[in-house]
Amino acid sequence: MTVTLFSFVGMYISALDAIAHVLDKGAVFAATQGLAEDEILGWRLVDDMHPLAFQASVVVNFSNSWTARAADLPVPDSVDFTSATLASLRQAISDARARLLALTAEQFDGRDAAELTVQLGDTMIPTLPAGRWLTGFATINIHFHLSIAYAILRVKGVPLGKIDLFPGGL
Repeated sequence: MTVTLFSFVGMYISALDAIAHVLDKGAVFAATQGLAEDEILGWRLVDDMHPLAFQASVVVNFSNSWTARAADLPVPDSVDFTSATLASLRQAISDARARLLALTAEQFDGRDAAELTVQLGDTMIPTLPAGRWLTGFATINIHFHLSIAYAILRVKGVPLGKIDLFPGGL
């Protein structure tokens, strides 16, 4: 199998499926505990880390934005985690999944070395090839935040196992 920038689209769809799955399991757990399902969105792994809503929004936002940048397409609006509900996150995940499914391999052709300059935070404005942004920065961040979402839910007692990160199978 040849790996191309387009190969990452499928990986990001899987990450979206996984975040949707673990959020759904969190909602079921909340119900069994007598909690409102949106209450889980404020859960944190530790006090100085971002809450579950932030972790899920990064998975969605990075899946959307970095594939768009790599394919030289407009970057979709970001999910605002501060006002997110489980319903709005589910919709954002569905919308992101649909966007990714609409992408074609041809949109990524010849884009590996295209230089992208992106402001990160208040101080960093690096320029890197699209291939490096997508294969390194975006992929690491998507999986980091997916893992943190999993860990937040797991530490709160949600019955999750590693298999829950592969809801569609291998």
